[in-house]
Amino acid sequence: MRQTEETKQTEETMKVSGFTICRNAVAFDYPIVEVLRSALPIVDEFIVNVGQSDDGTLDLIRSIGSEKIRIVESVWDDNLKKDGLLFSIETNKALARCTGDWALYLQADEVLHERDYETIRRTLRDHLDDPRVLGFTFRYLHFYGDYRSVNPWFYHRAVRIIRNDGQVESCGDAVGFWLKTDRGYLQSIHRDRVRPSGATIYHYGWVKPATVLLEKFRYQVARHHGEQPGPEQARMLARTAYEFEDYDIMKTFTGSHPAVMAERVRTYPVLKPGRNRWLNPAFYRAVLKRGFRG
Repeated sequence: MRQTEETKQTEETMKVSGFTICRNAVAFDYPIVEVLRSALPIVDEFIVNVGQSDDGTLDLIRSIGSEKIRIVESVWDDNLKKDGLLFSIETNKALARCTGDWALYLQADEVLHERDYETIRRTLRDHLDDPRVLGFTFRYLHFYGDYRSVNPWFYHRAVRIIRNDGQVESCGDAVGFWLKTDRGYLQSIHRDRVRPSGATIYHYGWVKPATVLLEKFRYQVARHHGEQPGPEQARMLARTAYEFEDYDIMKTFTGSHPAVMAERVRTYPVLKPGRNRWLNPAFYRAVLKRGFRG
């Protein structure tokens, strides 16, 4: 009985913030509405940094109509065209507005599954009073081309919840976090202060029409390489649409998607219904080069 009462008290006093950034979410077909709705049940507030957009992104965020959502309108500096630093700068603007004990970061194409809600809340409760723990990693499923295909060779884990006490901030191109005092990445230098969340991020950044995906790629290349993209990026920019070159060797996904994604999943076409990577020699060449990732 005492343990139940203590758990209830911790739950009542613990506050969780969510935060993200987005810009031109409509034009780039980001599932930002689904991202926010997937997190709202487990956060007390969600800070959204909306950059200047000309496609109705701001109105789209407002249309969600949740009192938990707090919008920060920001002018992103497009002159920052090196290493993606623009994204961490804007991410930290959103983080600075978070008032919770914990801060959950989701990029504009990262969605939570409702079956993980209780696991996430329990993990945060269990570590609230342990100052050694600064963050939590999530397992990743990277969908590629359509909603039934997963790329097993992309990164498998990333920090997506941090202790919101001012010690940690977004860094680089906003993929990870570091400790401010020494700029050591949580997931590598300070991995002893990171724990697994037990939950999964469903990453949908590669599920877009080919022309839209290329436009998104062009935007990101400009923020990482400026006017001098590398040879690989230059070859991509010369195309008229993104080519899903590795699609035939992707893993087939047989699980369930988050409920908020149901309509997108239902209406999106499968690129190649008859694909079988086990009968494709390219799959075995990829295994020899990259290793087998189930």
